[in-house]
Amino acid sequence: MSEKNLVSQEVINRFKKLDTCCVSDALDRLGLRGGLEGIKPVVPGVAICGTAFTVHYVPCGTVKGTVGDFLDDVQPGQVVVIDNGGRTYCTVWGDLMSITAAKRKIAGTVIDGVCRDVPVIKKLNYPIFTKGTYMVTGKDRVEVDAVNIPVAISGVQVKPGDVILGDDTGVLVVPVEKAEQVLTVAEEIAEKEALIEKELEKGSTLREARAKVNYHSLQTYRE
Repeated sequence: MSEKNLVSQEVINRFKKLDTCCVSDALDRLGLRGGLEGIKPVVPGVAICGTAFTVHYVPCGTVKGTVGDFLDDVQPGQVVVIDNGGRTYCTVWGDLMSITAAKRKIAGTVIDGVCRDVPVIKKLNYPIFTKGTYMVTGKDRVEVDAVNIPVAISGVQVKPGDVILGDDTGVLVVPVEKAEQVLTVAEEIAEKEALIEKELEKGSTLREARAKVNYHSLQTYRE
């Protein structure tokens, strides 16, 4: 498999059935850091799940570079993960990129920074998760200096091929080398939480329902 396809489609499809909370709890149990703090959806109600295509931005020098041409190299089903260093004074994503990404069936975009052209994003229902929105262009302010290298989003490393999962609660990253292990634990947690819900529906107290599945140890780190 190539680097961008180290995680099988079957694994991705199983992750798609989970929410970020269960996966976050699984990361906690395994002692992994994955939550991308401060990254929120621009369009509520849309989710993302796919492997990361990473992009790194730096401030422009005297010779100006490009900003969005990398999109031609992103494969359908991948998630564009942009490290713009948390900059909020200029955007690195707008309407033309949203249109292109949607047309190419890219799974979504995550930005440690901001985006613009929100009406187009909402019209397309395109899954994009950022630290906010701002209208000022990134052209002649920032430029792409590398793609498909390890980057940082909210201080958390994201490597090419890592699994990115996002919903209304937020976004997290699952290291590619731990993806199947995290998935197995997350599915177990989701199953036990579903059992708690059923117990509550039958009239159990929260304490009783949680005790039946040993709830308070579900997220606890285990060596």
